[in-house]
Amino acid sequence: MKRIARSATVISLAACGVLAHVAKATAGDCASLAQLALPHVTITLAEPVAAGAFKPPAGGMVGAPGGPSVNYSKLPAFCRVAATSRPTADSDIRFEVWLPLANWNGKYVGGGNGVWAGSIAYGDMAGPLAANYATAASDLGHQGSPMDGSFPKGHPEKLTDFGHRAVHETTVAAKAIVQAFYDKAPSRSLYVSCSTGGRVGLMEAYRYPQDFDGISAMTPANPMVDLLIGTLWTGYVAEKDDASRLPPAKLQLVHSAVLAACDADDGVRDGIVSAPQRCGFDPASLTCKTDDAPDCLTAAQVTAMQRIYDGPRNPKSGKPIYPGFSRGSENQVALLVNGREPFPVATSFFRDLVFQDPQWDFRSFDYGKDVKRSRKVASNDLDVPPKGPRDFLAHGGKLLLSHGWADGLIAPQGTVDFYARLTHSLGKRERGNVRLFMIPGMGHCGGGDGPSSVDMLTVIDNWVQTGNAPERIIASNPPNAATPRTRPLCPYPQEAKYTGAGSTDEERNFRCALP
Repeated sequence: MKRIARSATVISLAACGVLAHVAKATAGDCASLAQLALPHVTITLAEPVAAGAFKPPAGGMVGAPGGPSVNYSKLPAFCRVAATSRPTADSDIRFEVWLPLANWNGKYVGGGNGVWAGSIAYGDMAGPLAANYATAASDLGHQGSPMDGSFPKGHPEKLTDFGHRAVHETTVAAKAIVQAFYDKAPSRSLYVSCSTGGRVGLMEAYRYPQDFDGISAMTPANPMVDLLIGTLWTGYVAEKDDASRLPPAKLQLVHSAVLAACDADDGVRDGIVSAPQRCGFDPASLTCKTDDAPDCLTAAQVTAMQRIYDGPRNPKSGKPIYPGFSRGSENQVALLVNGREPFPVATSFFRDLVFQDPQWDFRSFDYGKDVKRSRKVASNDLDVPPKGPRDFLAHGGKLLLSHGWADGLIAPQGTVDFYARLTHSLGKRERGNVRLFMIPGMGHCGGGDGPSSVDMLTVIDNWVQTGNAPERIIASNPPNAATPRTRPLCPYPQEAKYTGAGSTDEERNFRCALP
């Protein structure tokens, strides 16, 4: 590994933001990266970290909400670089770059963040570093609670930074730091993230198609404005009054009823609703015969549950605004309705940014005219149109989309709809560069009833390296699960079909086929 000189090393970047030249280094060590000069970037820390010694700062985004926990104790030794980028006077993008001190595989992986971000997404870097990639992640341009969407009020540049610019700025600087440290540019640049990070991955493909060779966007929070409207709607229908409220025990009751009704639809009774889009469960089947009781739903609760499945609609035209949640997602939907008002991720956005009224009441939202108002405020910075990734795909970039069918925070049908509209707009060659894999039983970024441990980094890396699109991805139960289980994930619209022989806990006994 070639280290940089202790004297200042100057990196010049082309106007378009693509790495153009790096002064060659001859000697030095990790600490000397602190002297590296990059446009509108200040490096605040450059120090080696011993194997297993990293501990994320308190309050950091250590993993995607709802996703698996992250174990930092097994990380290899690395060079940790912290920096701040200020591309505008009101920008404050804090990011870190982690560089393996040994066995670097020559490649770079970027990551995103979760919900409204506000701290560096250390969880997005742990996996790539453990696999010997150089990696980086940011706080998406502001500091604060990931549940608070008020930060852009009076600071429009911070909305742009969060929406797309922060990851691009991080990517450009990180590639320069990688080349300065190793005296070699990354041979391949990949992006892997989930939720808000999935949306940002789509933004990278849309606005900065040259940044990455391959992008894995899991559970993308896109279009984000309509998603937030959907989140508000879910809370509204279940919390507008006491009669409509759906406590966790009632949602568990509904979930159990969904499994009883639809688990075996795929020919295997395994505790997973594999094709919720074909599940015919009707919440009215749980209607109480007399008074409210733990094993039934009141008429108001039945109506609320049905509206959660339906999603928000324009009250005049009946036209859908955003898809509802799939049958099978009920346990996680509880996170959105377990209170006296909807999820704060949504309410803070509407109260502080759209309406700018501290007394705003979520019950007052007009699902006609207020939808247009909300889109006008933020869609340009936050939303990726279905045709957005076309340039990325046209020059050979690979886009791997995935989503858990049991996600109760971001409606999975939204990603299915995005994929359908995107592929409809593409030619045959470009269509070969995008795949969607739906994950039966998986919740938000992980967890749920079905196998949800998937190595999307290896999948996207192999796809970029070989040019061969994945035809089958293996998902498994977490290592600590009571029952080991593997299942194949199939390229949408194919589904995993049991062959009729062998254990249903082994992926080899399933084939991918159209419904």
